Order: sequence, then C-alpha cells, then structure tokens
Amino acid sequence: MKIEDVKKTAVIGAGMMGNQIAEILSRVGGYEVNMVDINDELVRKGFQTMESRLEKLFVSKGKLTVEEKKSIVDRIKGSTNTEKALKDVDFVIEAATERLDLKKEIFKGMDENAPAHAILTSNTSYQNISEMASVTKRPEKVVGTHFFNPVGAMRLVEVVRGARTSDETVEVACGLASKLGKEPVVCRDTSYGFLANRAYTPMANEALQMLWERIASPEDIDKALKLGYNLPMGPLELMDFVGGWLVFIASEQDAMRELGPEKGRLHPILKMMTRAGYAKVYDFWKDVLSKW
Repeated sequence: MKIEDVKKTAVIGAGMMGNQIAEILSRVGGYEVNMVDINDELVRKGFQTMESRLEKLFVSKGKLTVEEKKSIVDRIKGSTNTEKALKDVDFVIEAATERLDLKKEIFKGMDENAPAHAILTSNTSYQNISEMASVTKRPEKVVGTHFFNPVGAMRLVEVVRGARTSDETVEVACGLASKLGKEPVVCRDTSYGFLANRAYTPMANEALQMLWERIASPEDIDKALKLGYNLPMGPLELMDFVGGWLVFIASEQDAMRELGPEKGRLHPILKMMTRAGYAKVYDFWKDVLSKW
C-alpha cells in the first residue's frame, strides 16, 4: 500500500483531538472522513466544536469562504456504528481516552471491521503501540500517529513503530502526515512518551518543583524559559493551555509502571490542584499556593 492508495479515512473519537484530526484530514488532505464516537451527543459536540473553530480561525479571517467551510464539514460523516463506518476505509486513526484497556478494545473492533488492507493507527501520546497491535491480526499494519494539540497549528507528528510494524506502514503514515502539512519523525514505542513528551516532561516537572519551592512565580519561570531557550510558550502556560496536566494525572500509574516510582510519580502540586478542583497551575497558584 502507498500513500496514493489512501482515499477514505476514519477517526475513532470525536473529542478534543478526534474532531481536530478529522478536520485536518478533510481541510488539508481533502479526504472523506468517518468520525465515530459512542453516542450521537458526542458526535454532535465534535461537529459543533469543529464548525466553531473553522469559523473563528478561518472564515472570520478571510482564509476560507462559507462555501469552503461547508465543503470541509460535508466531507466528514458522523457515526456511532463502527462496523458501518470502517467497512471501506483505508486509514484509521484512534483518538480515544488514554486508557490502554479501552484502546485495545477499540483496536479489536477496528481490526474486525476495517478492510484487510487498511492501516490502523493510534493518536496516543504515550501508550504502547505493540500492545495495541497484539490484539489484531495485522500487527504489521499498526502504527502510532501522534498529533499535537492544537492540531491545526502544531507541525509535528510522531510516527511510532511497534515491534512488528512494517516499513511500508511507516512510509504511508509519514506520507499522510506530510500530505497534511506536518513534519513526521519516526521512533520506536520502547520510549515511554516517545520523543517530544519524553524530553519535555522533565522540564515541566522541574518548573513545577521551582513553583513548589516558591523560587519564583509561574509567570517568571515561564518567562525565563521562553527568553533563555527561545520557546514560544513556557512549560507551565503551555500545559495549562493544552490541558496537558490532565494527561499527567491520568497517566500516573502507567508512568510509574514504565519509568519506576521516582520518575513516574505525580508531582504533589498536581495532586493538590486536582483535589481542589483546578485544571490549571496558573489558577491554582493565584488562588491557593501564592497565599500559603
């Protein structure tokens, strides 16, 4: 199979990442897309979010006409029926919650319902591709395609090889990423967090530790890293912006299993923040930590 053979695609999950991936497959790739979720309400919310984003970022700025926006959305079909949605697709991207048991269940269904030639991929940011592939009858056609949030702006896609992923599958996944205007990098799934997140996580944790020690405010910590290393955003504000702390929180047990308790354990700030009902470090600092 070659990239030219990919005509029709599917995205499993209409949430934050799923609807963005479906949009870029249609808007930039020109692909027909089936966007699948477990109920009609989730599918409807996915389309609502997508249309609002297209209006705000493209139509209102003169980058798309109303007619072009309609064409983009019309190429995407919503569904709650996985069997029907996958019956004639060439490339499937799973973008469900970061739970390995759930992803394995989804991959079983993808394998059973997609044509034999179809490539099955996961947008996971850290889960093991080989383990997902193990529940399918086509492990050579399973690969990671990790898009970064926000999908429209971030140029990186990590193409992640499982133990039995074929060179052809990697080539097609890289070709798709390039067709969508992205820059693919290839790595193996033996690296927890793959490339970007593995390297970035220690910096984010160290920024949290400096905040914990009251060395500086989150604004000044981020400012130092932005100006010192020419970053567009500091780690604290970036993780607040993309909801990255929620991924840290949800993945603690996986991280401890893969990296050991010292590296994998959640920072105390994040535990306190979650228990207090906060999702953003900046808000938690302003309302709570700065007053201690």
